Parts: sequence; C-alpha cells; structure tokens
Amino acid sequence: MTITFEETTDDSGLEIHDSIEQRQLQLETARAVRPEVIDPSGFPFPVDRSCRFVTDELVFDQTCSVTVHDGTGQTETSLDVGDRVDLEDRVQFVGLSGPLKLYCRLESAGTIAVGQTSIRIALERAVPVELGARSPHDRPAATITTTPDLDSIVEAISALPSALKTTSPERTWPTLRGHPPLIELGDALEIPDPIDRPDGDVELVVPPEYKSVFQAAPLAFFLGATIRLGGEPRLETPRFERSLTTHGTLEDDVAHLLKRFFFLDCLIRTEGIFQYDLHERSVLEDDLPFDPADTYAASLPERLERFLEVPDERLEPHLPRWPLTAHVPSEPERVELLPFVVNELGIVREARGRTTTVPEPEAASAGLVRSASGSRAPSAVDDDPSVVVPDVLDESVEHAWFGDHIPSGASKATIDAYRNQLDRDERSESIGILLVCNDARMLAEHDLLDGAYGNRETLPFEIDSEFGVGTDRLADLLERGGYDFFHYIGHATEDGIRCPDGDLDVRTLEAVDLGVFFLNACRSYEQGLALTRRGAFGGVSTYTDVDNEDAVEAGETMARLLNRGFPLRGALEIARQNGKLGDQYLIVGDGSADIAQSDGGAPSIIELDRRDDGSLGFTCRSYSTKEYKLGSATASNLASVSDRHLTPGHAPVTTVPEAEIQEYLTWTRLPVYVDGGLRWNDGIGYLSSD
Repeated sequence: MTITFEETTDDSGLEIHDSIEQRQLQLETARAVRPEVIDPSGFPFPVDRSCRFVTDELVFDQTCSVTVHDGTGQTETSLDVGDRVDLEDRVQFVGLSGPLKLYCRLESAGTIAVGQTSIRIALERAVPVELGARSPHDRPAATITTTPDLDSIVEAISALPSALKTTSPERTWPTLRGHPPLIELGDALEIPDPIDRPDGDVELVVPPEYKSVFQAAPLAFFLGATIRLGGEPRLETPRFERSLTTHGTLEDDVAHLLKRFFFLDCLIRTEGIFQYDLHERSVLEDDLPFDPADTYAASLPERLERFLEVPDERLEPHLPRWPLTAHVPSEPERVELLPFVVNELGIVREARGRTTTVPEPEAASAGLVRSASGSRAPSAVDDDPSVVVPDVLDESVEHAWFGDHIPSGASKATIDAYRNQLDRDERSESIGILLVCNDARMLAEHDLLDGAYGNRETLPFEIDSEFGVGTDRLADLLERGGYDFFHYIGHATEDGIRCPDGDLDVRTLEAVDLGVFFLNACRSYEQGLALTRRGAFGGVSTYTDVDNEDAVEAGETMARLLNRGFPLRGALEIARQNGKLGDQYLIVGDGSADIAQSDGGAPSIIELDRRDDGSLGFTCRSYSTKEYKLGSATASNLASVSDRHLTPGHAPVTTVPEAEIQEYLTWTRLPVYVDGGLRWNDGIGYLSSD
C-alpha cells in the first residue's frame, strides 16, 4: 500500500507517507497515539487509506488549504491564514489539501486555527479521530487496444472519458478526472469491460484524418464527448450545434473551447460540494449572462450553451495559464501518447515548425565559442545542431515537441518518460540526490549546490557527492543507485558523459534506476534523451555549448527551484526569465516531473514592485504539479490578501505595506522577484536592494 501511517519517534504524533510519490506530512498530537488501520469506505470523499486514533489535539506542520464539511461531505466553510473557526459537537470533516489530501472525521466541539506555518485543531475532549489520506499518484484503470485504422482509433479515443468521475462542474477538480485508460496498437480493437463509454449527449464531428482526431481528444475527454467522423468540424448537442472553425483552424477552436468551458466550470463549481471564495469568480460574476447557481444545476448541454454567451474579451485576461501544449505528428502510432497528454488536459497541435541552424552564443560576434569549462575553441558553424521552432510557442507553460529533430523553445517529450513513471516502484522515505562533478574547474557550482538541496527541515534528503567518477562507477550509480535526482557537472558530447577514463554512453546501458536529472554540460542532449529511454522520468540537457559562468548560475537556480517543489517546466521557465539560462537548455522527457513536494500549496514565485509611498505591489505566480494539477486553487497565505486563484496562474496585484512583506518573508520560503532580480528568501525577511 502506497500510504502508510507511522508513529513519530521524537514527538507524539503521526507521519503520513506516500512511498510512490515520496510525499509526506507530519502531525503532532497531545499524547502518544497508536493508529489503527480502518476501512476507508466511511468517508464521503475518495480516500486511499485511513486510520483511527484517540486525541484531543492535532497540529499539522505546514499550511495548506483547509475546508470544513458536514457529515455528508457538503462544504460549510473554507479557511485562510489567520482564520479561526469553531467546530460543533457533531460529525464534521476537516479537509486539508497539501502534498497529500487528508480528511479528518471529528465528533467533538473545538476550534481550528490556521497560522502562518501550521494548522491546529483543538477539541474539547479526547475522541476517536478518523484520518483518511489520498495519494496524488494516479494510474490508468485499463489499457485499450486499437488497430491503426482511423475508425478504430476514434473508438479508442472516445472511450478515454471513462476516467471522469462526474460530468458536473466538479470534474474541474483534478481528483475527479482520473487518468485516462492507456492506448496501445494491436491487431484488433479491444475496449475492456470496466471502461464505460460516454452516453452520446455531446459529439465532436471532425474530418476523417489523424490530426483532426488527435486534436479533438482533450476536449472530447473533458466534455465526456464522443468523436464522430464527418465533414465540417462541429460540436453537436441536443440543444445546439457550433462550428469548430470559428476561431480559425480546428486545433485553434478546440483549444479555445477547452479553455473556455474548463474555466467557466471552475467558476460555477463554487456553488457545489466544495464552496469557497475564488478571485476569478469575484471579478467576473457581475458580468456573466447567467446565474452561477442555476447554471451549476443545469445539464451539460445547457451549461455549454450558456458558456458560449460570454464575450471572449471578458474571459481571456482571467484564464489560467495552460500547463501543456503537445505538438504531435499525425501518425497512427502516436495515438499511444494521447492518454498522457489528455491526463493534463493538454492542448494537441500538429507538429509543425521551421527548421533552422542555431549558432553558438558567441559565434556570431566573435567567431569563437566557449565550452562549459571556460576554454575557447574555434567556432564550427557546420557542427551546430539542426533544430525546429514550433509554429506555436506562446499558449502554455510547456510546449512539448513529440516530432523529429531537437526543438527550440520547447521540450523534447518522449512517451518513454511517461511510461517510466507508471512503473515507478515504492521508494525510501528520503529523497536521494546524486551530485557528480567531473571537472575540478567547475567546483564552484558544486559548492553552491551543497546548500541548495536538502535544506528543508521537514523533508528528508540524502545527498551523495562524488568527484572524478569513472565510467564503470557512473554506470553502476545510474543503473543501481536508485536516485531520485542526478545532477551532473562537467562535460558531455553526443557520444557520452565525460569521465576521467573516457566517455560513458548512456545508450549502452540496459536500464537506469533514476527519476529526474540535470546534465549541466555542453551538448548533453543525446545523453539526456537516452536516460529517458532507459528509465528516467525527465530532466534538463543542453544542445549547444554553454558558458561556464552561465552554467554555474543555471545549476544553482535550477537546484533551488527543484528543491522548493517546482516541476521541471516551471523551474526552467523561471530560470530563463530571471538569469542567464538560455534556450540551449531544454527539458527532455516529461516536463511535469519533480523531485520534492511544495509547502503550503502549489509552488509559486512572489513578485514585488516598489511604490513611491514605500508600499509594494504584491502578487504570486503559481505552477501546477502532480498534486496541484490544472484546476487546483491556491493562495499566497499572506494574511491581509485575498488571492485564492486557479493554478497555474497569477494572483491579483495587491498593495501591501513593506513592514507586512518583511514579516511575511521571515516565514515563507518562496522565491522572490524584486528590483529586477530573483532573490532566494531563506527566511531572512529583508528587502534591501544590495
């Protein structure tokens, strides 16, 4: 079982641990407790594992979203930092959305107080408390087999919505969508019995071609729609028909409708089981041409019809940032990618772009290039890699290129990286990190990393550092080390990772036991690609030479962001925007991969703007993760600011006194962008411009 409950040894309490995703949460109790595992079916929420113990106090070691529900699961109130609420002497559930989703069943009067760094539940008497936990790890329930025939593929894709747990607006919550079934090519169409196909109320009619069917898949999944081959692309319901070329091409229209329908469902879901304040609803509800409560109760076709009435210009400024756009070749075998893309509600576009040769950073001006070690060598333009620039690069946090060639401005996605995560075994409680430095001239980067990883008191890390590692030793570490993260500092070529006794070509290894990697070396792309095809989940590589000074800064920035719970796609975007890390660094594999959980909600970066009156403009930019997927809601936890917003996205800009920001930065560990640069706030709480 992936979820375990264990008594803590230092203080009285429990540690809840997810051994697959390596997520954990600790709670303190007033006295020692002995958890008894119980049947989780008594919870009105999806729960993987549950236990019972007796206590009159629970203190959780971090802040997270807190909701109070009645005995049936209906939301009664939501709490933010600084809030305090009374519990009544009846059955109530307290939900906590952190690295693990927890529900506490309580039957005693008491109080809940949400502080800046912890949450305390104090009961009037000691009573049996039932605690249920749910893992963010999500596996597909079955595998669909299809032939390459287009009709067969349409049937397979139309069965993906079987993973939806509801077609109500609540399906915008990640936990109520589920991972779609896998698809694999075979000799016949076979849809296993557990898979229930849509009832046919909504249909997407698309031209009989692979690219159109692929592009329709995410919208069909979210709507629980059936795809049907036909002539003019259109959306059909019992109430209306709508063209699917209103905004240009089919792929443009599908992307537009997916964002619109998803966003408006997020707004009206606040009328449902989980009721809470949401920034996007507060700024839009007066302009909506429908009543949210009435629309929440309407049928799906009626909801969609009402959603189409809202003007584009009113919605667009408030849409969440989409996490993923997948550029997929129009080939039948690519159907196997779609369940992984659809799992993130990723937009699907055809793999189109222009091919170009990218010059080295200094070649155009100096005729020279600088290697990662700082040495100079004559430029050889003929050796520059041929890269492809996708036609669309501005609609998502990550643009994943599944086609041939090396992408520029996008990640090089591989289906192997997604499959590797499905096969992930249980891991140790500690996060294992391997630092390898194979160039003495680059020790500065290693020294910076020494304090960047594993500096979180409540999260256990085990860090191994090795220097001058030979080929046999490095092969052994990669094949049998079981590390969650591999950070390499040194040199690489297309043919191998540089070692004192030669190059280790990862392509010669049968398999690697590795999660995420960062190959901070010149031209490490081929080796990074090989890691994902041998077992790794994803990482960052380079496809050209990089300057040594830039490489050191890039390594430190990525390390700090990954350590704080950012996924690869978010860490790379922030590093590019706030440092010297250029486009020669790219993600290989799955950009949603991460190495650690975040604290207090989705990982975010604080953005501050100094005002003439001494106050500051305050906002935060959040990123989605495996536990905070598209549709989650997060807030900064700054007590005077109401900024719960959809993730990934931006909170509203609020003016806050500097003294309050100073206090806030003494307990938060979020990175801060201020005065034109990125600051690593480690609890010092200062805003000097030094």
